[in-house]
Formats: sequence, C-alpha cells, structure tokens
Amino acid sequence: MKKIVYFIFLFNIITVVAKSQSLDYLPNPTFKEGEELTYKLKYGIISAATGTLKVEKSNLRFSNPNTYLLKAYGKTSGAFSVFYTVENYYKSYIDGDNYMPYLYTENIREGRYRRTEHASFDHTNRKVKGKKGTFTSPTDQFFDLVSAYYFSRNLDLSKLKKGDRFEITYFLNDEIETLGVEYIGIETINTSLGKIECIKLSPEIKPGRIFKKDSRLYLWVTNDGNRIPVKANVEILIGSVTMELVKAKGLKYTLGKKVSYSK
Repeated sequence: MKKIVYFIFLFNIITVVAKSQSLDYLPNPTFKEGEELTYKLKYGIISAATGTLKVEKSNLRFSNPNTYLLKAYGKTSGAFSVFYTVENYYKSYIDGDNYMPYLYTENIREGRYRRTEHASFDHTNRKVKGKKGTFTSPTDQFFDLVSAYYFSRNLDLSKLKKGDRFEITYFLNDEIETLGVEYIGIETINTSLGKIECIKLSPEIKPGRIFKKDSRLYLWVTNDGNRIPVKANVEILIGSVTMELVKAKGLKYTLGKKVSYSK
C-alpha cells in the first residue's frame, strides 16, 4: 500500500523531462505567483489520494531576488486513509530566471514512517548537500522533485518528434537519479475541466513490485501556455492508477489557449 500511494503522488509532479545536456528553456515562465493545481488520484475507481501544487513569492532571500517558493502537498483520501495514512509536504525555492533550485525541504509521514530532508544546491560545483551527505550530479542542470516539475514545464519542446527520448537529473531519497521520457505526440482528451489538446509523453518506470513487465506510464500535458499535466495513467500488478487534474486557479494563461511555443 505504501509504495502504491507514494508513486501515485510522485507521478503528478514528475512530468515533461529533458536532455541530460544543457537544456534550452523558455525565457519567461509558464506559471505565475498564485497558481494552484489540485489533483485526484485513483486506484481503479477508488479515490486514493489528493495532491496540491502552489506557486508563491519566496519568503527567503537568495542571490537572485527573483525567486519562487514552490509547494507540493499530498495525502491519502477515501478508503485508503482508513488502512494507511500518507501526508507529505515538499518545498522548493527556485531561481526565477533559470528555474533551478536553491533549497529543497520535505516532511514525509507515511503510516509510522517519518522522514525529513533539507538540501541545498551548488550548481557551480554540481553538488547537493543533504542531511546524509553531499552528492554529485553528472549534469550541469539538476533538480529536486518539485523544481524538476516546474523546470520541465518551461522546456523548449519545439524540436520534439515522435519517438524522441529525453532525460532529467534530480535529487531524491539521498540519491541522484535520472528519469527518461519518450515523446508520443499530440492528442486531444476529455478532462474534468473540458476537452483539451495535450502533449502525450511516456516516462520510464521500472518493472517489478507494483508494475507489470510491459507496463507503461502515459502522461498528458496541456499544449497551451501553461503546460500543466491534466492526466496520467499506468497499469500495475493489480488494476491501474490514474491521476486527473480537478481544479486549476491562478493560471498565467486561459486553459487550452495556444501561444508561440505550443506544439
């Protein structure tokens, strides 16, 4: 149960990914202060968890005064809460110009399990200093879980073709990890917020434990000015897990409105 719920919350944060080399990104962010996204996560037809993402003005000062505070919160809901309780908080302070993180914190509560993290990023030397040591990134651009999500929304995707694969490097659970994603194409889907044209992606997953050998995770991200994930789905050993955007407020652009960098 714990691994299923943890994964459910993670895949609404890890979205579009990019090349392991230096990545081209948009000069102006696809989000703004006040944006708030709410997701519902289901195991089959059962409500399993909810997740919320927020963008705020930073309450801490860093080298660049143009800094955002990103917040992510996830918890179990419905029948899942009766048997197993998850309540996780994440914060990331990022540079408002290049979207790379200065500081990342997390407070994990999963049943009796507890974990906290406080990690600072040294991009000049490719280092992340966490509670359990200092870790070295193989790439110039590396992120925490939350900043990876917002950075990915600002990638230049204009040259993507069907079948192209990309990678992003991030720090999680005292490790530097790399996630790959395949670009599938453009697809219009029905969502709780209406019919929306989306960029369809397939992030890597590792078979075993909760995934079938041939399972694939599919993710749909709006092909508009906001670049927000509206749906994700993956088959697991028993049933399937689905994430859906159920509420969006404070968006920079009208949902579904194309801009110059739309595919």
